[in-house]
Amino acid sequence: MLGLIYNELLVITGRWRSYIGFIGISILMPLILWGFSAGEDSINSEYTSQLSGSFMMVGSIFNSMLATYIIMNAFWIHIPFLVTLAAGDSVAADGASGIFRITLIRSTSRLKILVSKLIATYIYTASLLIFCAFWSLGIGSLVLGVGDLIVIDKGILVLEQGEAWLRMVLGFSLAIIVMWMVATLCFMFSAMTNNSVGPIIGTMFLIIIGYMITAIPLDFFEDIEPFIFVSYFDVWLDAFKDPIPWKSIIKKTSILILHSIVFFKIATVVFIKKDIKT
Repeated sequence: MLGLIYNELLVITGRWRSYIGFIGISILMPLILWGFSAGEDSINSEYTSQLSGSFMMVGSIFNSMLATYIIMNAFWIHIPFLVTLAAGDSVAADGASGIFRITLIRSTSRLKILVSKLIATYIYTASLLIFCAFWSLGIGSLVLGVGDLIVIDKGILVLEQGEAWLRMVLGFSLAIIVMWMVATLCFMFSAMTNNSVGPIIGTMFLIIIGYMITAIPLDFFEDIEPFIFVSYFDVWLDAFKDPIPWKSIIKKTSILILHSIVFFKIATVVFIKKDIKT
């Protein structure tokens, strides 16, 4: 299995499309950090104006922690798209190129091949999120500095620097679980076709439709909202609440993992019955 996973990672790194996410982040993040650095005074004044009635503010509250929190809030359409670029190719590309005519006639079971492809996709997905964290927290700390994190959401939460780092680790860990579900959904579509564009479009279509349903205040949409996986994408925000709502986190992540299991089960059924002669 380790050999299969290693081979799949080589395949992923050998596709130019796999680097689009990393290149995009490498281009976009410096611009965002530069923009935050240049507009630090205006952002700081905006936040301090909201806090002036409750706190006496001394110095700047804007740092890499707050910048990362803002970036994570803004990237929830962009990151899923970057994840699908690799997940969409994971199975479909091999079908289109005819590789399955060689690999699927060998002694290795189809299930092992599919599992290795999924694990490699998960490693790629986690690497993309970690790379984003490296830019926003690592490079961001050098550019914007570090300090306490102030979160304004239905109240005011001030997290001391050491606690803020732990919350960031938890937040990115939960974000990885969310993106793994997105990757599994795209992976399922990829197992159904030999065209990698279709899985990308299908995944993003469902995500956008889900966001629209959760945003429109209709009674019917509110009734079906608990059954829409997009409703649980905000689980990473629970990492920045006090106290941390562990029951809510366990519930949301369990539902996301359950969706992933169902998507992979469907992909398995389709892949095992896949016709490699046509």
